[in-house]
Amino acid sequence: MAEEDGFIVEAQMSFKKKGAVSRSWMVLDGSGQGVVLDLDKYDIMRRVPINARDLRILDPLLSYPCAILGREKAIVLNLEHIKAIITIDEVLLRDPLDDNVLPIVEELQRRLPLAIGRGEGEEEELPESRNSEAGTEQQTEFPFEFRALEVALEGICSSLDAQTRELEVAAYPALDELTAKTSSRNLDRVRKLKSSMTRLTSRVQKVRDELEQLLDDDDDMADLYLSRKSAVSASSPTDFGNAKWQLTADESPTISSKISRNSSRTSAVTSSQEENNVEELEMLLEAYFVQIESTMNKLTTLREYIDDTEDYINIQLSFPSQLDNHRNQLIQLELFLSSGTVCLSMYSLVAAIFGMNIPYPWRENHGYLFKWVVMLTVLACGSFFLSIITYARHKGLVGSN
Repeated sequence: MAEEDGFIVEAQMSFKKKGAVSRSWMVLDGSGQGVVLDLDKYDIMRRVPINARDLRILDPLLSYPCAILGREKAIVLNLEHIKAIITIDEVLLRDPLDDNVLPIVEELQRRLPLAIGRGEGEEEELPESRNSEAGTEQQTEFPFEFRALEVALEGICSSLDAQTRELEVAAYPALDELTAKTSSRNLDRVRKLKSSMTRLTSRVQKVRDELEQLLDDDDDMADLYLSRKSAVSASSPTDFGNAKWQLTADESPTISSKISRNSSRTSAVTSSQEENNVEELEMLLEAYFVQIESTMNKLTTLREYIDDTEDYINIQLSFPSQLDNHRNQLIQLELFLSSGTVCLSMYSLVAAIFGMNIPYPWRENHGYLFKWVVMLTVLACGSFFLSIITYARHKGLVGSN
């Protein structure tokens, strides 16, 4: 344990010194025991039979899409922050000291030993039927590579779903606040949330597409069964072939026919096991495909809500044209009132002139003259008011409505 802690501290110091891409890998075996090693790509290729092209997929400096690739003796896994190489007896996990990868490391250390312990317990409970049911146990036992793959898929799907829930918690109140009050602060807040949602949707879509593509191809799923391929490569059909060549001329040909029938029977059993194992893996992948599809549906619903809110805000932003119309009407009303005020001022000026206490020779007939003064003043003020309005209409200052 102290040695493992020393490896971790050494890897942390190396990562801080380099300040770049960490070369630390954690190697976990079937018992859940892990050790942190500083490995370059050549060390990895010597340890695991994969080529450099597959190893470049795990390079964090290169933007490769999500991938689950089955090779002859390894599974290359690139899912977001989880970059791993899975073999039939160990898992190589890149950057195990990263905060996002540490939960995956803990889950692998917790679940891998439990699976092995459960298998040993079952063998102790049935010691008499151990030999007779060995083939059944091999078929029902969940392979090591599938257990490691399940932990990785569960970690990725749970992480994306948790991020989606956090985004929903922040987005829906922000959208409701923006609907209630359109301001630059609320608009900027929603803009940032929409950008985060777009990036998260792209990440979820990549994982979903990879699982869907894998489920659509049985051959790709069969390539992930490393234990079966290892068992088939070391199985008896090769021995049968060698035995056929070792037959002498005086041996009965029925032996060869029996060997051929046994070989065909073995091939049939192998293909049947392969089909069942593919179905088993298909059920595993479908479970997490349903989970990632649910996450995708949440993001789609959130996007639709954002689009509806944007449409509502756009409708609100079209209101200033109506406000401009009201403002223009108020300006026209102000023009009418101002013109009327000018005309009334002229009328008041005439009334003020004739109201002065000045002796006039025609004051004796003031009643008759007063009538004409009033009539002429009203006509003059009205004509002046109409001339102002006509000029304003001619210049387009006043609308026809």
